[in-house]
Amino acid sequence: MSLHLESGGSSSSNSKQLYKAGHDKTTAYVVLVCLTAASGGLLFGYDLGISGGVSTMDDFLLKFFPKVYRKKNDAKTDNYCKFDSQLLTLFTSSLYFAGLIASFVASRVTRDYGRRVSILTGGICFLLGSILDGVAQNLWMLLLGRIILGVGLGFTNQAVPLYLSEMAPSRLRGRLTTMFQVAIGLGGTSAFLVNYGTVNIIPWGWRLSLSLAFVPALIITIAFAFLPDLPSSLIQRGHLDDGLMVLKRLRGTPDVQEEFNYLLQATELSKSIQSPWKSILQRQYRPQLIMAFAIPFFQQVTGINIITFYMPILFQTLGFGTNASLYSTIILGVISIGVTAIGALCIDKFGRRKVFFWGGSTMLLFLVLTGALLQWKLKSHNELSTSFGIVGILLILGFVVAFAWSWGPLAWLIPSEIFPLEIRCRSTPVIPVSSAWLFLFTWRSPPSS
Repeated sequence: MSLHLESGGSSSSNSKQLYKAGHDKTTAYVVLVCLTAASGGLLFGYDLGISGGVSTMDDFLLKFFPKVYRKKNDAKTDNYCKFDSQLLTLFTSSLYFAGLIASFVASRVTRDYGRRVSILTGGICFLLGSILDGVAQNLWMLLLGRIILGVGLGFTNQAVPLYLSEMAPSRLRGRLTTMFQVAIGLGGTSAFLVNYGTVNIIPWGWRLSLSLAFVPALIITIAFAFLPDLPSSLIQRGHLDDGLMVLKRLRGTPDVQEEFNYLLQATELSKSIQSPWKSILQRQYRPQLIMAFAIPFFQQVTGINIITFYMPILFQTLGFGTNASLYSTIILGVISIGVTAIGALCIDKFGRRKVFFWGGSTMLLFLVLTGALLQWKLKSHNELSTSFGIVGILLILGFVVAFAWSWGPLAWLIPSEIFPLEIRCRSTPVIPVSSAWLFLFTWRSPPSS
Protein backbone atom coordinates (compact mmCIF):
# COMPACT_ATOMS: atom_id res chain seq x y z
CA MET A 1 0.00 0.00 0.00
CA SER A 2 1.38 3.40 -0.93
CA LEU A 3 0.89 6.15 1.63
CA HIS A 4 1.61 9.77 0.94
CA LEU A 5 0.70 13.32 1.85
CA GLU A 6 -2.36 14.50 -0.02
CA SER A 7 -2.33 18.20 -0.61
CA GLY A 8 -5.98 18.58 -1.49
CA GLY A 9 -5.40 22.35 -1.57
CA SER A 10 -5.60 22.54 2.22
CA SER A 11 -3.07 24.46 4.24
CA SER A 12 -1.07 23.13 7.17
CA SER A 13 -3.31 25.16 9.48
CA ASN A 14 -6.46 23.57 8.10
CA SER A 15 -4.89 20.13 8.34
CA LYS A 16 -4.04 20.75 11.96
CA GLN A 17 -7.59 21.85 12.69
CA LEU A 18 -8.97 18.74 11.04
CA TYR A 19 -6.48 16.65 12.96
CA LYS A 20 -7.69 18.12 16.23
CA ALA A 21 -11.31 17.55 15.28
CA GLY A 22 -10.61 13.90 14.52
CA HIS A 23 -8.45 13.49 17.59
CA ASP A 24 -11.33 14.73 19.76
CA LYS A 25 -13.48 11.79 18.73
CA THR A 26 -13.88 9.25 21.52
CA THR A 27 -14.45 5.57 20.87
CA ALA A 28 -14.93 2.74 23.33
CA TYR A 29 -11.71 1.21 22.05
CA VAL A 30 -9.71 4.37 22.89
CA VAL A 31 -11.12 4.49 26.42
CA LEU A 32 -10.38 0.78 26.94
CA VAL A 33 -6.81 1.18 25.70
CA CYS A 34 -6.20 4.23 27.91
CA LEU A 35 -7.61 2.57 31.02
CA THR A 36 -5.53 -0.55 30.39
CA ALA A 37 -2.40 1.53 29.87
CA ALA A 38 -3.10 3.52 33.03
CA SER A 39 -2.87 0.27 34.98
CA GLY A 40 0.90 0.74 34.66
CA GLY A 41 0.50 3.02 37.66
CA LEU A 42 -0.27 -0.07 39.74
CA LEU A 43 3.42 -0.97 39.58
CA PHE A 44 4.58 2.36 40.95
CA GLY A 45 1.83 2.59 43.56
CA TYR A 46 2.35 -0.93 44.84
CA ASP A 47 6.06 -0.41 45.33
CA LEU A 48 5.53 2.94 47.06
CA GLY A 49 3.07 1.36 49.48
CA ILE A 50 4.78 -1.96 50.08
CA SER A 51 8.27 -0.71 51.00
CA GLY A 52 7.26 1.45 53.95
CA GLY A 53 5.06 -1.28 55.45
CA VAL A 54 7.69 -3.99 55.03
CA SER A 55 10.23 -1.73 56.73
CA THR A 56 8.17 -1.88 59.94
CA MET A 57 7.94 -5.69 60.03
CA ASP A 58 10.12 -7.21 62.75
CA ASP A 59 10.96 -10.37 60.77
CA PHE A 60 12.17 -8.31 57.82
CA LEU A 61 14.27 -6.03 60.02
CA LEU A 62 15.76 -8.96 61.97
CA LYS A 63 16.92 -10.66 58.77
CA PHE A 64 18.36 -7.67 56.92
CA PHE A 65 18.61 -4.74 59.37
CA PRO A 66 19.08 -6.07 62.93
CA LYS A 67 20.46 -2.75 64.21
CA VAL A 68 17.27 -0.98 63.12
CA TYR A 69 15.22 -3.65 64.87
CA ARG A 70 17.05 -3.05 68.14
CA LYS A 71 16.68 0.74 67.90
CA LYS A 72 13.01 0.44 66.99
CA ASN A 73 12.30 -1.40 70.23
CA ASP A 74 14.58 0.73 72.41
CA ALA A 75 12.55 3.31 74.34
CA LYS A 76 15.68 5.43 74.92
CA THR A 77 16.32 5.97 71.20
CA ASP A 78 15.28 9.34 69.78
CA ASN A 79 11.93 9.16 67.99
CA TYR A 80 13.52 10.58 64.87
CA CYS A 81 16.41 8.09 64.89
CA LYS A 82 14.70 4.73 65.35
CA PHE A 83 14.80 4.00 61.61
CA ASP A 84 17.99 5.92 60.88
CA SER A 85 20.12 3.50 58.85
CA GLN A 86 22.07 4.04 55.67
CA LEU A 87 21.51 0.40 54.69
CA LEU A 88 17.75 0.75 55.14
CA THR A 89 17.94 3.97 53.14
CA LEU A 90 19.82 2.06 50.45
CA PHE A 91 16.99 -0.49 50.35
CA THR A 92 14.38 2.18 49.65
CA SER A 93 16.39 4.53 47.45
CA SER A 94 18.27 2.00 45.28
CA LEU A 95 15.09 1.43 43.32
CA TYR A 96 14.76 5.14 42.61
CA PHE A 97 18.34 5.73 41.62
CA ALA A 98 18.09 2.78 39.24
CA GLY A 99 14.90 4.35 37.92
CA LEU A 100 16.66 7.69 37.48
CA ILE A 101 19.29 6.17 35.22
CA ALA A 102 16.84 3.87 33.45
CA SER A 103 14.45 6.71 32.61
CA PHE A 104 17.05 8.31 30.33
CA VAL A 105 17.79 5.01 28.62
CA ALA A 106 14.05 4.47 28.31
CA SER A 107 13.73 7.80 26.53
CA ARG A 108 15.90 6.53 23.69
CA VAL A 109 14.12 3.17 23.57
CA THR A 110 10.73 4.92 23.52
CA ARG A 111 11.79 7.08 20.60
CA ASP A 112 13.48 4.37 18.53
CA TYR A 113 11.28 1.36 19.30
CA GLY A 114 8.00 2.83 20.51
CA ARG A 115 6.10 3.38 23.74
CA ARG A 116 4.78 -0.17 23.79
CA VAL A 117 8.27 -1.74 23.85
CA SER A 118 9.31 0.51 26.75
CA ILE A 119 6.28 -0.46 28.81
CA LEU A 120 6.77 -4.17 28.05
CA THR A 121 10.42 -3.87 29.09
CA GLY A 122 9.36 -2.28 32.35
CA GLY A 123 6.79 -4.99 33.03
CA ILE A 124 9.32 -7.77 32.47
CA CYS A 125 11.82 -6.07 34.80
CA PHE A 126 9.15 -5.85 37.46
CA LEU A 127 8.41 -9.55 37.08
CA LEU A 128 12.07 -10.44 37.60
CA GLY A 129 12.67 -7.97 40.42
CA SER A 130 9.62 -9.03 42.44
CA ILE A 131 10.62 -12.70 42.22
CA LEU A 132 14.18 -11.93 43.30
CA ASP A 133 13.08 -9.83 46.28
CA GLY A 134 10.58 -12.46 47.34
CA VAL A 135 13.24 -15.18 47.58
CA ALA A 136 16.12 -12.94 48.80
CA GLN A 137 18.49 -14.64 51.23
CA ASN A 138 20.82 -11.73 51.95
CA LEU A 139 20.94 -7.96 51.71
CA TRP A 140 22.75 -7.82 48.35
CA MET A 141 20.23 -10.18 46.76
CA LEU A 142 17.48 -7.93 48.11
CA LEU A 143 19.17 -4.81 46.71
CA LEU A 144 19.70 -6.44 43.30
CA GLY A 145 15.98 -7.14 43.12
CA ARG A 146 15.28 -3.52 44.02
CA ILE A 147 17.60 -2.28 41.28
CA ILE A 148 15.87 -4.45 38.68
CA LEU A 149 12.53 -3.12 39.92
CA GLY A 150 13.95 0.40 39.55
CA VAL A 151 14.84 -0.24 35.92
CA GLY A 152 11.27 -1.39 35.34
CA LEU A 153 9.93 1.68 37.12
CA GLY A 154 12.09 3.96 34.99
CA PHE A 155 10.74 2.45 31.78
CA THR A 156 7.07 2.35 32.73
CA ASN A 157 6.93 5.79 34.36
CA GLN A 158 8.66 7.27 31.33
CA ALA A 159 6.40 5.72 28.73
CA VAL A 160 2.93 5.24 30.24
CA PRO A 161 2.04 8.95 30.79
CA LEU A 162 3.35 9.75 27.32
CA TYR A 163 1.32 6.89 25.84
CA LEU A 164 -1.81 8.12 27.60
CA SER A 165 -1.41 11.79 26.69
CA GLU A 166 -0.91 10.97 23.00
CA MET A 167 -3.62 8.32 22.84
CA ALA A 168 -6.39 10.16 24.71
CA PRO A 169 -8.71 12.58 22.87
CA SER A 170 -7.78 16.15 23.79
CA ARG A 171 -11.11 16.93 25.46
CA LEU A 172 -10.72 13.88 27.72
CA ARG A 173 -6.94 13.94 28.07
CA GLY A 174 -7.03 15.24 31.64
CA ARG A 175 -9.49 12.61 32.84
CA LEU A 176 -7.89 9.65 31.08
CA THR A 177 -4.31 10.62 31.94
CA THR A 178 -5.35 11.10 35.56
CA MET A 179 -6.31 7.43 35.57
CA PHE A 180 -2.57 6.78 35.84
CA GLN A 181 -2.62 8.60 39.19
CA VAL A 182 -5.75 6.67 40.20
CA ALA A 183 -3.91 3.44 39.39
CA ILE A 184 -0.99 4.60 41.56
CA GLY A 185 -3.46 5.06 44.40
CA LEU A 186 -4.98 1.64 43.79
CA GLY A 187 -1.54 0.07 43.78
CA GLY A 188 -0.60 1.82 47.02
CA THR A 189 -3.82 0.87 48.75
CA SER A 190 -3.43 -2.74 47.59
CA ALA A 191 0.05 -2.71 49.10
CA PHE A 192 -1.30 -1.39 52.42
CA LEU A 193 -3.91 -4.17 52.45
CA VAL A 194 -1.28 -6.80 51.67
CA ASN A 195 1.00 -5.53 54.44
CA TYR A 196 -1.88 -5.52 56.89
CA GLY A 197 -2.62 -9.14 55.99
CA THR A 198 0.97 -10.40 56.03
CA VAL A 199 2.38 -8.62 59.09
CA ASN A 200 1.27 -11.49 61.34
CA ILE A 201 2.49 -14.24 59.00
CA ILE A 202 5.67 -15.17 60.84
CA PRO A 203 8.44 -15.35 59.69
CA TRP A 204 7.88 -14.99 55.94
CA GLY A 205 5.04 -12.47 55.60
CA TRP A 206 7.41 -9.85 54.21
CA ARG A 207 8.37 -12.22 51.38
CA LEU A 208 4.73 -12.43 50.31
CA SER A 209 4.42 -8.64 50.40
CA LEU A 210 7.46 -8.08 48.18
CA SER A 211 6.76 -10.92 45.73
CA LEU A 212 3.13 -9.91 45.09
CA ALA A 213 4.44 -7.04 42.97
CA PHE A 214 4.50 -9.86 40.43
CA VAL A 215 0.70 -9.54 40.02
CA PRO A 216 0.46 -5.94 38.66
CA ALA A 217 3.63 -6.61 36.64
CA LEU A 218 2.00 -9.61 35.01
CA ILE A 219 -1.15 -7.59 34.26
CA ILE A 220 0.69 -4.80 32.47
CA THR A 221 3.01 -7.20 30.62
CA ILE A 222 0.15 -9.31 29.26
CA ALA A 223 -1.93 -6.23 28.44
CA PHE A 224 0.79 -4.58 26.37
CA ALA A 225 1.50 -7.79 24.54
CA PHE A 226 -1.85 -7.11 22.84
CA LEU A 227 -2.24 -3.31 22.92
CA PRO A 228 -1.18 -1.30 19.84
CA ASP A 229 1.62 1.22 19.69
CA LEU A 230 0.71 4.85 19.02
CA PRO A 231 0.05 5.90 15.41
CA SER A 232 2.49 8.81 15.79
CA SER A 233 5.22 6.46 17.03
CA LEU A 234 4.59 3.92 14.24
CA ILE A 235 4.69 6.64 11.58
CA GLN A 236 7.84 8.12 13.10
CA ARG A 237 9.57 4.74 12.83
CA GLY A 238 8.45 4.27 9.22
CA HIS A 239 5.62 1.75 9.79
CA LEU A 240 3.09 3.74 7.78
CA ASP A 241 0.71 0.89 7.00
CA ASP A 242 0.52 -0.11 10.67
CA GLY A 243 0.14 3.52 11.75
CA LEU A 244 -2.81 4.07 9.39
CA MET A 245 -4.47 0.82 10.44
CA VAL A 246 -4.19 1.64 14.17
CA LEU A 247 -5.43 5.18 13.53
CA LYS A 248 -8.55 3.87 11.79
CA ARG A 249 -9.24 1.50 14.64
CA LEU A 250 -8.80 4.21 17.27
CA ARG A 251 -11.08 6.67 15.47
CA GLY A 252 -13.66 4.03 14.56
CA THR A 253 -13.77 5.21 10.92
CA PRO A 254 -11.71 4.75 7.73
CA ASP A 255 -11.90 8.51 7.08
CA VAL A 256 -8.67 9.49 8.87
CA GLN A 257 -6.57 10.79 5.95
CA GLU A 258 -6.43 14.38 7.21
CA GLU A 259 -5.24 13.35 10.63
CA PHE A 260 -2.81 10.91 9.06
CA ASN A 261 -1.47 13.75 6.89
CA TYR A 262 -0.89 15.89 9.95
CA LEU A 263 1.04 13.09 11.68
CA LEU A 264 3.15 12.66 8.56
CA GLN A 265 3.85 16.40 8.48
CA ALA A 266 4.86 16.42 12.14
CA THR A 267 7.13 13.42 11.58
CA GLU A 268 8.82 15.01 8.57
CA LEU A 269 9.30 18.22 10.51
CA SER A 270 10.75 16.35 13.48
CA LYS A 271 13.25 14.58 11.21
CA SER A 272 14.41 17.94 9.87
CA ILE A 273 15.45 18.98 13.40
CA GLN A 274 19.17 18.27 13.53
CA SER A 275 19.71 18.89 17.25
CA PRO A 276 16.43 18.25 19.12
CA TRP A 277 17.83 18.94 22.57
CA LYS A 278 19.34 22.17 21.30
CA SER A 279 16.01 23.06 19.72
CA ILE A 280 14.09 22.92 22.98
CA LEU A 281 16.59 25.39 24.47
CA GLN A 282 15.42 28.01 21.99
CA ARG A 283 13.61 31.05 23.34
CA GLN A 284 10.23 29.98 21.92
CA TYR A 285 10.27 26.80 24.01
CA ARG A 286 11.68 28.36 27.18
CA PRO A 287 8.35 28.53 29.08
CA GLN A 288 7.62 24.87 28.27
CA LEU A 289 11.13 23.81 29.26
CA ILE A 290 10.90 25.63 32.59
CA MET A 291 7.55 24.00 33.29
CA ALA A 292 8.92 20.57 32.32
CA PHE A 293 11.59 20.93 35.00
CA ALA A 294 9.79 22.98 37.64
CA ILE A 295 6.52 21.05 37.93
CA PRO A 296 8.01 17.58 38.61
CA PHE A 297 10.78 19.19 40.70
CA PHE A 298 8.39 20.92 43.06
CA GLN A 299 6.09 17.91 43.03
CA GLN A 300 8.85 15.92 44.69
CA VAL A 301 10.22 18.52 47.08
CA THR A 302 6.76 18.67 48.65
CA GLY A 303 7.92 15.41 50.25
CA ILE A 304 4.99 13.32 49.01
CA ASN A 305 7.08 10.25 48.20
CA ILE A 306 8.85 10.36 51.55
CA ILE A 307 5.50 10.61 53.33
CA THR A 308 4.06 7.74 51.28
CA PHE A 309 7.14 5.58 51.84
CA TYR A 310 7.41 6.15 55.55
CA MET A 311 3.71 6.54 56.34
CA PRO A 312 3.47 3.36 58.48
CA ILE A 313 6.67 4.40 60.28
CA LEU A 314 5.35 7.93 60.73
CA PHE A 315 2.09 6.66 62.21
CA GLN A 316 4.05 4.45 64.60
CA THR A 317 6.03 7.50 65.65
CA LEU A 318 2.74 9.28 66.32
CA GLY A 319 2.00 6.59 68.91
CA PHE A 320 0.11 3.89 66.99
CA GLY A 321 1.06 0.21 66.98
CA THR A 322 2.12 -1.73 63.89
CA ASN A 323 -1.38 -3.01 63.08
CA ALA A 324 -3.02 0.35 63.79
CA SER A 325 -0.52 2.22 61.63
CA LEU A 326 -1.06 -0.15 58.71
CA TYR A 327 -4.83 0.09 59.15
CA SER A 328 -4.59 3.91 59.08
CA THR A 329 -2.64 3.81 55.81
CA ILE A 330 -5.40 1.68 54.26
CA ILE A 331 -8.03 4.27 55.16
CA LEU A 332 -5.87 7.07 53.80
CA GLY A 333 -5.21 5.15 50.58
CA VAL A 334 -8.90 4.50 49.94
CA ILE A 335 -9.76 8.16 50.48
CA SER A 336 -6.95 9.24 48.15
CA ILE A 337 -8.28 7.05 45.35
CA GLY A 338 -11.72 8.64 45.61
CA VAL A 339 -10.29 12.15 45.70
CA THR A 340 -8.07 11.46 42.69
CA ALA A 341 -11.12 10.31 40.73
CA ILE A 342 -12.86 13.57 41.64
CA GLY A 343 -9.77 15.48 40.55
CA ALA A 344 -9.96 13.77 37.16
CA LEU A 345 -13.30 15.48 36.61
CA CYS A 346 -12.05 18.85 37.86
CA ILE A 347 -8.94 19.02 35.66
CA ASP A 348 -10.82 19.26 32.36
CA LYS A 349 -13.69 21.27 33.81
CA PHE A 350 -11.77 23.99 35.68
CA GLY A 351 -8.44 23.89 33.86
CA ARG A 352 -4.92 22.96 34.91
CA ARG A 353 -3.95 26.30 36.48
CA LYS A 354 -6.86 26.61 38.94
CA VAL A 355 -6.59 23.03 40.14
CA PHE A 356 -2.83 23.45 40.58
CA PHE A 357 -3.29 26.60 42.65
CA TRP A 358 -6.05 25.20 44.87
CA GLY A 359 -4.20 21.97 45.52
CA GLY A 360 -0.85 23.62 46.19
CA SER A 361 -2.35 26.12 48.65
CA THR A 362 -4.12 23.35 50.57
CA MET A 363 -0.97 21.23 50.69
CA LEU A 364 1.00 24.15 52.09
CA LEU A 365 -1.54 24.72 54.86
CA PHE A 366 -1.66 21.09 56.03
CA LEU A 367 2.10 20.60 55.80
CA VAL A 368 2.77 23.65 57.99
CA LEU A 369 0.17 22.50 60.54
CA THR A 370 1.67 18.98 60.62
CA GLY A 371 5.16 20.33 61.24
CA ALA A 372 3.87 22.63 63.97
CA LEU A 373 2.10 19.74 65.74
CA LEU A 374 5.20 17.52 65.70
CA GLN A 375 7.41 20.34 66.95
CA TRP A 376 4.93 21.30 69.67
CA LYS A 377 3.95 17.89 71.00
CA LEU A 378 6.27 15.12 69.80
CA LYS A 379 9.87 16.42 69.93
CA SER A 380 12.57 13.76 70.51
CA HIS A 381 11.33 11.48 73.30
CA ASN A 382 7.73 12.48 73.95
CA GLU A 383 4.72 10.39 72.99
CA LEU A 384 1.60 11.86 71.45
CA SER A 385 -1.69 11.26 73.19
CA THR A 386 -4.35 9.38 71.23
CA SER A 387 -6.25 12.59 70.51
CA PHE A 388 -3.21 14.43 69.17
CA GLY A 389 -2.19 11.32 67.23
CA ILE A 390 -5.57 11.36 65.48
CA VAL A 391 -5.10 15.07 64.74
CA GLY A 392 -1.72 14.26 63.21
CA ILE A 393 -3.25 11.58 60.98
CA LEU A 394 -6.00 13.98 59.85
CA LEU A 395 -3.44 16.64 58.96
CA ILE A 396 -1.39 14.16 56.95
CA LEU A 397 -4.60 12.97 55.31
CA GLY A 398 -5.40 16.55 54.29
CA PHE A 399 -1.96 16.96 52.71
CA VAL A 400 -2.11 13.66 50.79
CA VAL A 401 -5.67 14.32 49.61
CA ALA A 402 -4.73 17.78 48.30
CA PHE A 403 -1.81 16.23 46.44
CA ALA A 404 -3.89 13.36 45.04
CA TRP A 405 -6.50 15.53 43.36
CA SER A 406 -4.19 18.22 42.02
CA TRP A 407 -0.41 18.00 41.92
CA GLY A 408 -0.18 14.24 41.47
CA PRO A 409 -1.99 13.87 38.14
CA LEU A 410 -1.00 17.31 36.81
CA ALA A 411 2.71 16.69 37.31
CA TRP A 412 2.36 13.78 34.87
CA LEU A 413 -0.11 15.44 32.52
CA ILE A 414 1.28 18.92 31.91
CA PRO A 415 4.87 17.95 30.96
CA SER A 416 3.41 15.37 28.57
CA GLU A 417 1.36 17.87 26.58
CA ILE A 418 3.20 21.21 26.54
CA PHE A 419 5.65 20.48 23.71
CA PRO A 420 4.50 20.34 20.06
CA LEU A 421 4.17 16.88 18.55
CA GLU A 422 7.16 17.37 16.25
CA ILE A 423 9.43 18.06 19.23
CA ARG A 424 8.06 15.11 21.24
CA CYS A 425 8.45 12.78 18.25
CA ARG A 426 12.10 13.62 17.81
CA SER A 427 13.49 13.89 21.32
CA THR A 428 10.82 12.70 23.79
CA PRO A 429 12.31 15.29 26.14
CA VAL A 430 9.78 15.73 28.88
CA ILE A 431 8.97 12.54 30.72
CA PRO A 432 12.62 11.55 31.41
CA VAL A 433 12.96 14.88 33.19
CA SER A 434 9.83 14.15 35.21
CA SER A 435 11.08 10.67 36.05
CA ALA A 436 14.49 12.00 37.06
CA TRP A 437 13.06 14.36 39.66
CA LEU A 438 10.64 11.66 40.75
CA PHE A 439 13.52 9.49 41.91
CA LEU A 440 16.05 12.07 43.06
CA PHE A 441 14.45 13.14 46.33
CA THR A 442 13.93 9.73 47.93
CA TRP A 443 17.57 9.30 48.94
CA ARG A 444 17.30 10.82 52.38
CA SER A 445 16.38 8.57 55.27
CA PRO A 446 14.28 9.84 58.19
CA PRO A 447 16.18 12.65 59.98
CA SER A 448 19.09 11.48 62.06
CA SER A 449 19.93 12.70 65.51
